[in-house]
Amino acid sequence: MNELYRLHVNGAGHDVRDAWLGESLLYVLRERLGLLGAKGACEEGECGSCSVMLDGELVCSCLVLAAAAVDRPIVTVEGLAEPGVPTDVQRAFVTAGAVQCGFCTPGLIMAVHRLLERHPQPTDSEIREQLSGNICRCTGYGRIIAAVEQVAHERAAANPSEEFDAAPVHGNPRMGDR
Repeated sequence: MNELYRLHVNGAGHDVRDAWLGESLLYVLRERLGLLGAKGACEEGECGSCSVMLDGELVCSCLVLAAAAVDRPIVTVEGLAEPGVPTDVQRAFVTAGAVQCGFCTPGLIMAVHRLLERHPQPTDSEIREQLSGNICRCTGYGRIIAAVEQVAHERAAANPSEEFDAAPVHGNPRMGDR
């Protein structure tokens, strides 16, 4: 049965028409709303290329039914900054050489944004744990980790007296582990 529902993506409401409620959030974002940042690869929540924020939590959009995301805030990689203006994380990925084919990059960018929101000065272990839900076959992870460390250092230098709420990172957040 075809339905009409509304998703709140990147701060704007989007009516989704003539849709099946069983479609994945990934499918709806890409095919119905034209937001191509989240990538479809494994369709099993293993690779992280489809990562988005749902209610402020990082999720694999291939595992979420679009109908389950109705009236809940969704942020995609496109919503992290104004169009054409890269975030500090995106700039660091380029500077550190952490982008090659680019397929996994949007999911990694989302994971790094989540990590740095919760852990402004993450340890190497925290960085590796956060990135454990993302597969990158081109770069390895050394340059990605360097990009995360670069952003953490730059943010600390820009805000030396700012205090942060540091909730612990445990397990793969996309799979409901915390």
